[in-house]
Amino acid sequence: MPPVNWFWCLGACLLAALGLMMLSGLFLAINYVPDTHQAFQAIVTIERHVPSGWLIRAIHMAGATMIFAALYLHIGRGLWYGSYKAPREFVWLTGLLLMALFMVTAFAGYVLPWGQMSYWGATVITHAIESIPFIGKPLLNFLLGGPELGDIALRRFFILHFTLGFVAVAIIALHILCLHAVGPTNPTLDSPQPKRVTRPFHPFYTIKDNIAVCVFLIIYTILIFYLPHLIEKQANLLPANSLKTPDTISPEWYLAPFFAMLRAVPSQLGGLAIAFASLLMLFALPWLDRSPKHNATYRPLVRLGWILFFTAFLTLIVAGLEPPSTWWIWLSRVALLIWFSVFLVILPYASFRERHSKGEKS
Repeated sequence: MPPVNWFWCLGACLLAALGLMMLSGLFLAINYVPDTHQAFQAIVTIERHVPSGWLIRAIHMAGATMIFAALYLHIGRGLWYGSYKAPREFVWLTGLLLMALFMVTAFAGYVLPWGQMSYWGATVITHAIESIPFIGKPLLNFLLGGPELGDIALRRFFILHFTLGFVAVAIIALHILCLHAVGPTNPTLDSPQPKRVTRPFHPFYTIKDNIAVCVFLIIYTILIFYLPHLIEKQANLLPANSLKTPDTISPEWYLAPFFAMLRAVPSQLGGLAIAFASLLMLFALPWLDRSPKHNATYRPLVRLGWILFFTAFLTLIVAGLEPPSTWWIWLSRVALLIWFSVFLVILPYASFRERHSKGEKS
């Protein structure tokens, strides 16, 4: 292994969280009933009557928060240290595929409790899909098994949520294979005094990973036992009622940036297109930034770009969680402008300058 810092331990933390999610999910599936008349009561039964059911469900819900927190930090590390560059394009693309898969899995799981926020959150997203010209309504009927959310849709969400967990394991294996084919990046290579000495993975990095996982699990435990209000919305403690819309509809924090994008654009189709394009920018990144340099610490313009991008991302999270207002909608639009400017202006320009300056020196 090259010399890497603590950010490289996030992969081990993600594996630990995924293991807990799959085990707790299997136990929950035993007691869950994918039926609109029984789903909410099944959750109540798990919480109150199944031995340690409340703990198993808390592990599963907190696991989603912990996975996305580690995942976004993991991707942020990849952006800052240029882990998307050749020859690691496939490592980057499989990682982004995992992120998209986790988003779909999390959304499907969010619907399953059939509480007020679950139902109305799903309604907002399905209506956005319906806005796609020509294929929107047929696609929605195909996904839901009918024109609206009901028993068939809930069963399909349950099957999707359950199955995608195992698909994720296969893609994680592919991600790790791609990583081992080319090896991890070296965060010191662009520094004035790069460190090229490698060390055995065991015991140096196995111990480091284990320490990071222990800290990760401590935070996980604190979230379950001391901050349970952060892992479940109050509105979801009420059964779904199609006749009563909640005062505000907001998703979980890890899906909030994309919800803010949907609200920032006046049309549903436009919001859906912007959200899709924002993810597409990440997939296109290896070809947008073709500079030989990696580490943003030693690339002033790129460093500024990533700082702006991270700020925009955090702004969209907060905007997606807040009730809709003119202030937050315009702030979301500014954040979106920054998001696309970083990928389409700052990175290509910085890459051109760095390649040009390298050519002049050579």
